[in-house]
Amino acid sequence: MSGAARSGTGTVDTELSTHLRDGVRQAIERQIQGMELLRPEDIADTVSYIVTRDRRVAVDEVLVRAGEQTW
Repeated sequence: MSGAARSGTGTVDTELSTHLRDGVRQAIERQIQGMELLRPEDIADTVSYIVTRDRRVAVDEVLVRAGEQTW
């Protein structure tokens, strides 16, 4: 029987912000200013961990966020 793991990610350095409205993008940029963001590879490593576990291991939920992220 296989299940699905839910992965919650924090602030990741991707192009996503370029698709947001100006006001939203600026608010996010202010909030993360000076923070070292996660890299896409950090999330890929997490997904790789989840999908390579033995069948006896159930990873139900993972939260990955930048070390400086407090929300």
